Amino acid sequence: MTDAAELTRRTAELLAAHPPATTERLDFLRARFDAGLAWVHFPEGLGGLNAPRSLQAVVDAELAAAGAPDNDPRRIGIGLGMAAPTILKYGTDEQKRRFLKPLWVGEEVWCQLFSEPGAGSDLAALGTRAVREGDDWIVNGQKVWTSSAHTARWGILIARTDPDVPKHAGITYFVCDMTDPGVEVRPLRQITGEAEFNEVFLTGVRIPDAHRLGEIGNGWRVAQTTLNNERVAIGGMRLPREGGMIGPAATTWRERPELRTHDLHQRLLRLWVEAEVARLAGERLRQQLVAGQPGPEGAGMKLGFARLNQEISGLEVELRGEEGLLYDEWTMRRPELVDFTGRDAGYRYLRSKGNSIEGGTSEVLLNIVAERVLGLPSEPRTDKDVAWKDLAR
Repeated sequence: MTDAAELTRRTAELLAAHPPATTERLDFLRARFDAGLAWVHFPEGLGGLNAPRSLQAVVDAELAAAGAPDNDPRRIGIGLGMAAPTILKYGTDEQKRRFLKPLWVGEEVWCQLFSEPGAGSDLAALGTRAVREGDDWIVNGQKVWTSSAHTARWGILIARTDPDVPKHAGITYFVCDMTDPGVEVRPLRQITGEAEFNEVFLTGVRIPDAHRLGEIGNGWRVAQTTLNNERVAIGGMRLPREGGMIGPAATTWRERPELRTHDLHQRLLRLWVEAEVARLAGERLRQQLVAGQPGPEGAGMKLGFARLNQEISGLEVELRGEEGLLYDEWTMRRPELVDFTGRDAGYRYLRSKGNSIEGGTSEVLLNIVAERVLGLPSEPRTDKDVAWKDLAR
Protein backbone atom coordinates (compact mmCIF):
# COMPACT_ATOMS: atom_id res chain seq x y z
CA MET A 1 0.00 0.00 0.00
CA THR A 2 1.48 3.33 -1.07
CA ASP A 3 1.42 5.76 1.87
CA ALA A 4 2.37 9.39 2.39
CA ALA A 5 5.96 8.55 3.30
CA GLU A 6 6.40 6.51 0.14
CA LEU A 7 4.98 9.31 -2.01
CA THR A 8 7.27 11.83 -0.33
CA ARG A 9 10.24 9.59 -1.11
CA ARG A 10 9.22 9.14 -4.74
CA THR A 11 8.68 12.88 -5.12
CA ALA A 12 12.15 13.58 -3.71
CA GLU A 13 13.62 11.14 -6.23
CA LEU A 14 11.80 12.87 -9.08
CA LEU A 15 13.09 16.27 -7.98
CA ALA A 16 16.65 14.97 -7.64
CA ALA A 17 16.66 13.37 -11.08
CA HIS A 18 14.88 16.30 -12.77
CA PRO A 19 15.62 19.55 -10.93
CA PRO A 20 12.86 22.03 -11.85
CA ALA A 21 15.32 24.89 -12.21
CA THR A 22 17.29 23.13 -14.95
CA THR A 23 14.73 20.81 -16.55
CA GLU A 24 12.50 21.82 -19.44
CA ARG A 25 8.89 22.14 -18.36
CA LEU A 26 7.47 19.39 -20.60
CA ASP A 27 10.36 17.08 -19.78
CA PHE A 28 9.63 17.50 -16.08
CA LEU A 29 5.90 16.87 -16.54
CA ARG A 30 6.56 13.74 -18.62
CA ALA A 31 8.93 12.44 -15.94
CA ARG A 32 6.34 13.15 -13.25
CA PHE A 33 3.72 11.19 -15.20
CA ASP A 34 6.10 8.26 -15.71
CA ALA A 35 6.89 8.25 -11.98
CA GLY A 36 3.20 7.78 -11.16
CA LEU A 37 2.91 11.19 -9.53
CA ALA A 38 0.53 12.82 -12.01
CA TRP A 39 -2.73 11.53 -10.49
CA VAL A 40 -1.67 9.05 -7.83
CA HIS A 41 -5.03 7.23 -7.72
CA PHE A 42 -4.74 6.17 -11.38
CA PRO A 43 -3.24 2.75 -12.21
CA GLU A 44 0.50 2.22 -12.48
CA GLY A 45 1.77 3.00 -15.95
CA LEU A 46 -1.00 5.55 -16.51
CA GLY A 47 0.36 8.35 -14.38
CA GLY A 48 -0.55 6.84 -11.02
CA LEU A 49 0.36 4.32 -8.34
CA ASN A 50 -3.06 2.93 -7.34
CA ALA A 51 -2.74 5.09 -4.22
CA PRO A 52 -5.59 6.70 -2.29
CA ARG A 53 -6.82 9.80 -4.08
CA SER A 54 -6.44 11.85 -0.90
CA LEU A 55 -2.65 11.47 -1.06
CA GLN A 56 -2.40 13.60 -4.20
CA ALA A 57 -2.13 16.61 -1.90
CA VAL A 58 1.12 15.23 -0.47
CA VAL A 59 2.75 15.17 -3.90
CA ASP A 60 1.35 18.54 -4.93
CA ALA A 61 2.63 20.23 -1.77
CA GLU A 62 6.16 18.83 -2.15
CA LEU A 63 6.35 19.87 -5.80
CA ALA A 64 4.95 23.34 -5.16
CA ALA A 65 7.52 23.91 -2.41
CA ALA A 66 10.28 22.94 -4.84
CA GLY A 67 9.02 25.37 -7.51
CA ALA A 68 8.10 22.59 -9.94
CA PRO A 69 5.91 23.51 -12.91
CA ASP A 70 2.29 22.40 -13.08
CA ASN A 71 0.39 21.31 -16.18
CA ASP A 72 -1.67 24.53 -16.39
CA PRO A 73 -4.89 22.79 -15.35
CA ARG A 74 -7.18 25.67 -16.28
CA ARG A 75 -6.07 25.43 -19.92
CA ILE A 76 -6.65 21.67 -20.10
CA GLY A 77 -9.56 21.41 -17.68
CA ILE A 78 -11.88 19.54 -20.06
CA GLY A 79 -9.25 16.88 -20.65
CA LEU A 80 -8.39 16.52 -16.97
CA GLY A 81 -11.85 16.78 -15.51
CA MET A 82 -14.02 15.07 -18.13
CA ALA A 83 -12.12 13.15 -20.81
CA ALA A 84 -9.59 11.43 -18.54
CA PRO A 85 -12.06 9.84 -16.07
CA THR A 86 -14.17 8.62 -18.99
CA ILE A 87 -11.20 7.14 -20.85
CA LEU A 88 -9.99 5.49 -17.65
CA LYS A 89 -13.37 3.83 -17.04
CA TYR A 90 -14.38 2.87 -20.57
CA GLY A 91 -11.25 3.04 -22.71
CA THR A 92 -9.27 0.08 -23.98
CA ASP A 93 -5.71 -0.42 -22.77
CA GLU A 94 -4.46 0.97 -26.07
CA GLN A 95 -6.67 4.06 -25.76
CA LYS A 96 -5.48 4.72 -22.22
CA ARG A 97 -1.83 4.48 -23.26
CA ARG A 98 -2.38 6.70 -26.30
CA PHE A 99 -4.43 9.50 -24.77
CA LEU A 100 -3.80 9.90 -21.03
CA LYS A 101 -0.16 11.00 -20.97
CA PRO A 102 -0.31 13.81 -23.57
CA LEU A 103 -3.64 14.85 -22.04
CA TRP A 104 -2.20 15.23 -18.55
CA VAL A 105 1.07 16.81 -19.68
CA GLY A 106 -0.92 19.36 -21.69
CA GLU A 107 0.49 18.53 -25.10
CA GLU A 108 -3.03 17.81 -26.37
CA VAL A 109 -6.04 19.94 -25.48
CA TRP A 110 -9.51 18.38 -25.41
CA CYS A 111 -13.01 19.71 -26.03
CA GLN A 112 -16.49 18.31 -25.47
CA LEU A 113 -18.80 17.75 -28.47
CA PHE A 114 -22.12 17.16 -26.71
CA SER A 115 -24.65 20.02 -27.00
CA GLU A 116 -26.45 20.72 -30.27
CA PRO A 117 -28.75 23.55 -31.44
CA GLY A 118 -31.74 21.24 -30.96
CA ALA A 119 -30.39 19.18 -28.07
CA GLY A 120 -29.09 21.22 -25.17
CA SER A 121 -31.16 20.69 -22.05
CA ASP A 122 -32.54 17.50 -23.64
CA LEU A 123 -29.13 16.18 -24.63
CA ALA A 124 -30.41 12.67 -25.39
CA ALA A 125 -32.41 14.12 -28.31
CA LEU A 126 -29.18 14.81 -30.21
CA GLY A 127 -29.28 14.34 -33.97
CA THR A 128 -25.63 14.14 -35.04
CA ARG A 129 -25.42 10.84 -36.93
CA ALA A 130 -22.63 8.27 -37.05
CA VAL A 131 -22.99 5.54 -39.70
CA ARG A 132 -20.76 2.46 -39.74
CA GLU A 133 -18.65 1.96 -42.85
CA GLY A 134 -16.25 -0.95 -42.47
CA ASP A 135 -13.86 -0.20 -39.64
CA ASP A 136 -14.84 3.49 -39.58
CA TRP A 137 -17.82 5.63 -38.62
CA ILE A 138 -18.90 8.52 -40.85
CA VAL A 139 -20.18 11.41 -38.75
CA ASN A 140 -22.35 14.33 -39.86
CA GLY A 141 -23.94 16.95 -37.65
CA GLN A 142 -23.46 20.12 -35.65
CA LYS A 143 -22.36 20.82 -32.09
CA VAL A 144 -22.55 24.12 -30.23
CA TRP A 145 -21.20 25.92 -27.13
CA THR A 146 -17.95 23.99 -27.49
CA SER A 147 -15.30 25.48 -25.22
CA SER A 148 -11.69 25.22 -26.46
CA ALA A 149 -12.66 23.70 -29.83
CA HIS A 150 -10.38 26.27 -31.51
CA THR A 151 -7.34 24.95 -29.63
CA ALA A 152 -8.31 21.30 -29.18
CA ARG A 153 -6.54 18.30 -30.68
CA TRP A 154 -9.26 15.85 -29.63
CA GLY A 155 -12.95 16.01 -28.82
CA ILE A 156 -15.16 13.66 -26.83
CA LEU A 157 -18.21 13.15 -29.04
CA ILE A 158 -21.61 11.51 -28.68
CA ALA A 159 -23.55 10.71 -31.84
CA ARG A 160 -26.65 8.78 -32.81
CA THR A 161 -25.86 5.38 -34.27
CA ASP A 162 -29.37 3.87 -34.18
CA PRO A 163 -32.42 6.08 -34.86
CA ASP A 164 -34.83 3.13 -34.56
CA VAL A 165 -34.62 2.82 -30.78
CA PRO A 166 -35.57 5.28 -27.97
CA LYS A 167 -33.34 8.32 -27.79
CA HIS A 168 -31.21 7.24 -24.82
CA ALA A 169 -30.47 3.82 -26.32
CA GLY A 170 -29.18 4.72 -29.77
CA ILE A 171 -26.16 6.84 -28.82
CA THR A 172 -22.47 5.90 -29.08
CA TYR A 173 -19.45 7.69 -27.63
CA PHE A 174 -16.35 8.49 -29.72
CA VAL A 175 -13.04 10.32 -29.64
CA CYS A 176 -12.98 12.77 -32.58
CA ASP A 177 -9.82 14.09 -34.23
CA MET A 178 -10.33 17.86 -34.36
CA THR A 179 -7.72 18.18 -37.13
CA ASP A 180 -9.85 16.12 -39.52
CA PRO A 181 -10.65 18.15 -42.68
CA GLY A 182 -14.36 17.46 -42.11
CA VAL A 183 -14.29 19.38 -38.79
CA GLU A 184 -15.07 23.09 -39.09
CA VAL A 185 -14.84 25.30 -35.99
CA ARG A 186 -16.55 28.70 -36.00
CA PRO A 187 -16.29 31.23 -33.17
CA LEU A 188 -19.36 32.25 -31.15
CA ARG A 189 -18.82 35.79 -29.92
CA GLN A 190 -20.27 36.26 -26.48
CA ILE A 191 -21.63 39.17 -24.48
CA THR A 192 -18.09 39.66 -23.09
CA GLY A 193 -16.75 40.36 -26.59
CA GLU A 194 -14.68 37.18 -26.54
CA ALA A 195 -15.28 33.90 -28.34
CA GLU A 196 -14.18 31.18 -25.96
CA PHE A 197 -17.16 29.12 -27.18
CA ASN A 198 -17.52 27.72 -30.67
CA GLU A 199 -19.93 25.93 -32.95
CA VAL A 200 -18.53 22.84 -34.65
CA PHE A 201 -19.74 21.43 -37.97
CA LEU A 202 -18.96 17.77 -38.73
CA THR A 203 -19.16 16.86 -42.40
CA GLY A 204 -18.19 13.35 -43.43
CA VAL A 205 -15.81 13.04 -40.49
CA ARG A 206 -14.26 9.59 -40.51
CA ILE A 207 -13.69 8.18 -37.02
CA PRO A 208 -12.06 4.74 -36.71
CA ASP A 209 -13.94 2.24 -34.60
CA ALA A 210 -10.75 2.01 -32.53
CA HIS A 211 -11.68 5.49 -31.23
CA ARG A 212 -15.03 4.37 -29.88
CA LEU A 213 -15.38 4.46 -26.07
CA GLY A 214 -17.67 1.78 -24.67
CA GLU A 215 -20.09 -0.44 -26.51
CA ILE A 216 -22.15 0.59 -29.53
CA GLY A 217 -25.42 2.09 -28.29
CA ASN A 218 -24.10 2.52 -24.75
CA GLY A 219 -23.00 6.11 -25.25
CA TRP A 220 -25.54 7.60 -22.87
CA ARG A 221 -24.14 5.59 -19.96
CA VAL A 222 -20.60 6.58 -20.91
CA ALA A 223 -21.68 10.22 -21.18
CA GLN A 224 -23.04 10.15 -17.63
CA THR A 225 -19.49 9.53 -16.38
CA THR A 226 -18.35 12.60 -18.31
CA LEU A 227 -21.23 14.78 -17.13
CA ASN A 228 -20.91 13.80 -13.47
CA ASN A 229 -17.21 14.59 -13.53
CA GLU A 230 -17.86 17.84 -15.41
CA ARG A 231 -20.18 19.12 -12.70
CA VAL A 232 -17.66 18.24 -10.01
CA ALA A 233 -14.90 19.96 -12.01
CA ILE A 234 -16.96 23.14 -12.38
CA GLY A 235 -18.65 23.29 -8.99
CA GLY A 236 -16.12 21.55 -6.78
CA MET A 237 -12.92 23.41 -7.56
CA ARG A 238 -10.45 23.62 -4.68
CA LEU A 239 -10.28 27.24 -3.50
CA PRO A 240 -8.65 29.03 -0.57
CA ARG A 241 -10.80 31.16 1.72
CA GLU A 242 -12.05 34.15 -0.30
CA GLY A 243 -11.05 32.37 -3.46
CA GLY A 244 -13.13 32.84 -6.59
CA MET A 245 -15.65 35.64 -7.09
CA ILE A 246 -15.99 36.62 -3.43
CA GLY A 247 -12.32 37.65 -3.25
CA PRO A 248 -12.43 40.76 -5.50
CA ALA A 249 -15.72 41.89 -3.95
CA ALA A 250 -14.33 41.60 -0.40
CA THR A 251 -11.12 43.35 -1.45
CA THR A 252 -13.04 46.27 -2.93
CA TRP A 253 -15.08 46.55 0.27
CA ARG A 254 -11.97 46.73 2.43
CA GLU A 255 -10.03 49.12 0.20
CA ARG A 256 -12.86 51.51 -0.73
CA PRO A 257 -14.69 52.56 2.45
CA GLU A 258 -16.34 55.47 0.64
CA LEU A 259 -18.39 52.97 -1.39
CA ARG A 260 -19.93 51.25 1.61
CA THR A 261 -23.59 51.29 2.58
CA HIS A 262 -25.46 49.37 5.24
CA ASP A 263 -27.48 47.43 2.67
CA LEU A 264 -24.37 46.44 0.68
CA HIS A 265 -22.68 45.39 3.93
CA GLN A 266 -25.52 43.03 4.81
CA ARG A 267 -25.56 41.50 1.32
CA LEU A 268 -21.80 41.06 1.26
CA LEU A 269 -21.82 39.33 4.65
CA ARG A 270 -24.52 36.91 3.51
CA LEU A 271 -22.72 36.08 0.27
CA TRP A 272 -19.36 35.74 2.03
CA VAL A 273 -20.86 33.14 4.39
CA GLU A 274 -22.54 31.30 1.50
CA ALA A 275 -19.29 31.27 -0.49
CA GLU A 276 -17.45 29.82 2.48
CA VAL A 277 -20.15 27.18 2.99
CA ALA A 278 -19.88 26.26 -0.71
CA ARG A 279 -16.09 26.06 -0.45
CA LEU A 280 -16.27 23.70 2.52
CA ALA A 281 -18.99 21.63 0.86
CA GLY A 282 -16.71 21.27 -2.15
CA GLU A 283 -13.93 20.01 0.10
CA ARG A 284 -16.32 17.47 1.58
CA LEU A 285 -17.33 16.34 -1.91
CA ARG A 286 -13.69 15.86 -2.91
CA GLN A 287 -13.15 13.72 0.18
CA GLN A 288 -16.17 11.61 -0.79
CA LEU A 289 -14.62 11.07 -4.22
CA VAL A 290 -11.79 9.19 -2.56
CA ALA A 291 -14.22 6.32 -2.02
CA GLY A 292 -15.53 6.14 -5.59
CA GLN A 293 -17.02 7.91 -8.59
CA PRO A 294 -18.84 11.25 -8.27
CA GLY A 295 -22.58 11.06 -7.91
CA PRO A 296 -25.38 13.59 -8.28
CA GLU A 297 -23.89 15.68 -5.47
CA GLY A 298 -21.84 17.39 -8.17
CA ALA A 299 -25.06 18.75 -9.65
CA GLY A 300 -25.84 20.50 -6.37
CA MET A 301 -22.37 22.00 -6.18
CA LYS A 302 -22.59 23.27 -9.74
CA LEU A 303 -26.00 24.82 -9.00
CA GLY A 304 -24.57 26.72 -6.05
CA PHE A 305 -21.51 27.79 -8.03
CA ALA A 306 -23.65 29.39 -10.76
CA ARG A 307 -26.02 31.20 -8.39
CA LEU A 308 -23.25 32.53 -6.17
CA ASN A 309 -21.14 33.76 -9.07
CA GLN A 310 -24.06 35.70 -10.51
CA GLU A 311 -25.13 37.22 -7.18
CA ILE A 312 -21.60 38.14 -6.10
CA SER A 313 -20.65 39.70 -9.45
CA GLY A 314 -23.88 41.71 -9.40
CA LEU A 315 -23.08 42.97 -5.91
CA GLU A 316 -19.56 43.93 -6.97
CA VAL A 317 -20.83 45.97 -9.93
CA GLU A 318 -23.35 47.75 -7.68
CA LEU A 319 -20.71 48.34 -5.01
CA ARG A 320 -18.44 50.10 -7.50
CA GLY A 321 -21.20 52.50 -8.53
CA GLU A 322 -20.42 54.37 -11.74
CA GLU A 323 -17.11 52.50 -12.05
CA GLY A 324 -19.05 49.28 -12.23
CA LEU A 325 -20.58 50.36 -15.53
CA LEU A 326 -17.17 50.53 -17.21
CA TYR A 327 -15.77 47.68 -19.29
CA ASP A 328 -12.12 47.24 -20.20
CA GLU A 329 -12.49 46.36 -23.89
CA TRP A 330 -14.70 44.56 -26.41
CA THR A 331 -11.90 43.27 -28.61
CA MET A 332 -12.81 40.02 -30.35
CA ARG A 333 -10.47 37.40 -28.88
CA ARG A 334 -10.44 33.63 -28.76
CA PRO A 335 -8.92 32.94 -25.33
CA GLU A 336 -7.56 29.60 -24.19
CA LEU A 337 -9.15 29.87 -20.74
CA VAL A 338 -11.63 31.87 -18.69
CA ASP A 339 -9.97 34.31 -16.29
CA PHE A 340 -12.57 35.52 -13.79
CA THR A 341 -10.18 37.16 -11.35
CA GLY A 342 -7.75 38.62 -13.88
CA ARG A 343 -10.32 40.91 -15.49
CA ASP A 344 -12.51 43.74 -14.23
CA ALA A 345 -15.85 43.64 -12.45
CA GLY A 346 -17.79 44.19 -15.68
CA TYR A 347 -16.26 41.08 -17.23
CA ARG A 348 -17.07 38.98 -14.16
CA TYR A 349 -20.68 40.20 -14.21
CA LEU A 350 -21.20 39.44 -17.90
CA ARG A 351 -19.30 36.14 -18.01
CA SER A 352 -21.05 34.73 -14.95
CA LYS A 353 -24.34 34.76 -16.89
CA GLY A 354 -23.08 31.67 -18.68
CA ASN A 355 -22.49 29.76 -15.44
CA SER A 356 -26.15 28.73 -15.22
CA ILE A 357 -26.01 27.31 -18.77
CA GLU A 358 -22.62 25.62 -19.19
CA GLY A 359 -22.13 22.19 -17.67
CA GLY A 360 -25.88 21.60 -17.61
CA THR A 361 -28.53 24.30 -17.18
CA SER A 362 -29.63 25.10 -13.66
CA GLU A 363 -33.16 23.95 -14.54
CA VAL A 364 -31.96 20.49 -15.57
CA LEU A 365 -29.69 20.23 -12.54
CA LEU A 366 -32.60 21.08 -10.25
CA ASN A 367 -34.43 18.09 -11.71
CA ILE A 368 -31.38 15.89 -11.11
CA VAL A 369 -31.13 16.97 -7.48
CA ALA A 370 -34.87 16.51 -6.96
CA GLU A 371 -35.01 13.03 -8.47
CA ARG A 372 -31.62 11.52 -7.65
CA VAL A 373 -30.77 13.19 -4.33
CA LEU A 374 -34.13 13.95 -2.74
CA GLY A 375 -35.91 10.95 -4.26
CA LEU A 376 -38.89 12.97 -5.53
CA PRO A 377 -41.08 11.50 -8.29
CA SER A 378 -39.76 11.89 -11.83
CA GLU A 379 -41.42 14.28 -14.21
CA PRO A 380 -43.82 12.60 -16.66
CA ARG A 381 -41.98 11.63 -19.84
CA THR A 382 -43.91 10.55 -22.91
CA ASP A 383 -40.88 9.90 -25.12
CA LYS A 384 -39.03 7.23 -23.16
CA ASP A 385 -40.28 4.28 -25.22
CA VAL A 386 -40.60 6.03 -28.59
CA ALA A 387 -37.99 5.50 -31.32
CA TRP A 388 -35.89 8.61 -31.86
CA LYS A 389 -36.89 8.84 -35.53
CA ASP A 390 -40.56 9.08 -34.51
CA LEU A 391 -40.12 11.95 -32.05
CA ALA A 392 -41.68 15.29 -32.93
CA ARG A 393 -39.04 17.86 -33.89
